[in-house]
Amino acid sequence: MTSFFFFFFFFFFFFLLLLSTGGRAKDTISSVHQHELSADFYAKTCPQVDNIVGAVTSQRHKTLPASGPAIIRLFFHDCFVQGCDGSILLEAGAEGKGERQMFENRNLGTEGFDTVNLAKAAVEKICPGLVSCADVLAIAARDFVHLAGGPYYAVKKGRKDSKYSASLASLPTIVRANLPRANSTITELIALFAAKGLTTTDLVALSGAHTIGFSHCDQFVSRLYSGSTIEAPAMEPRLLQALRLQCPRTGGNADVVVPLDVVTPFEFDNEYYEGIGKGLGVLATDQALGLDKRTEPIVREMATDKGKFFAAFEAGMERLGGIRVKKGKKGEIRRDCGRHLT
Repeated sequence: MTSFFFFFFFFFFFFLLLLSTGGRAKDTISSVHQHELSADFYAKTCPQVDNIVGAVTSQRHKTLPASGPAIIRLFFHDCFVQGCDGSILLEAGAEGKGERQMFENRNLGTEGFDTVNLAKAAVEKICPGLVSCADVLAIAARDFVHLAGGPYYAVKKGRKDSKYSASLASLPTIVRANLPRANSTITELIALFAAKGLTTTDLVALSGAHTIGFSHCDQFVSRLYSGSTIEAPAMEPRLLQALRLQCPRTGGNADVVVPLDVVTPFEFDNEYYEGIGKGLGVLATDQALGLDKRTEPIVREMATDKGKFFAAFEAGMERLGGIRVKKGKKGEIRRDCGRHLT
């Protein structure tokens, strides 16, 4: 983590120095992948679960703030691939590699996994064998959004964790096909989100989590040297200069990360959308949201009204959290989030 903060602050203050010198598509919602959950699912079995998880997330936010964006990204990656079932949390075992070990998940922060494990261990002490890792992850994601200044919303619960699968041969293809890429087009992103039962508004609102997100150079370095295109539109010149210093065309330090909201990187606010309007989107996909006729009006609306962003984000997180939920005998409740019961 020392290298994380060194590289981040070097970039951040250099960029601040540079700054000092110089028609919407109709939304449709599919209920195919949505399952009924309940905010009071553990009211009788573990009524204090939110407080137990909250004690851990609050402490982690104070001592290791990188845990926040790591957890939110973890939740997104878990839900999008095989549903919100904690499968992203599994360590490599006798059955082979899982989602966590796939190439697309190589940069998921260890802070996220560690935080889930700490929260789950705390829950197990009070409510052994009752609360799924998938629900712990969902609660933790909400907590970090709120701790960074974002909305507090009731997390619907009732998910179960994924069961052991004897065949993982197709997993690399499944992961690759179900996660957005840094060079995805807006058409591809809209289609991917629609396949999950999420709307174009959800796409723009959930992208707002980048307001406290960070990215490694390899996710945008090609954009810094290839010039602007429709898929990789122009970047604000001073930001471009700062990023080139941190992310050379070849080589460089693989541990370097930069904030996706270069103005208020630790605050969950709508500055991310304002930045898009000023050419400050670090990822090509972020900047493209502000140019496509289907998403630009939504970006503009959220840039000018933080309340609408928060409301849309809350609604999007609820729908995201309902994707392909495992219930009953289709799932299990792990004691250890990194290992199946059998």
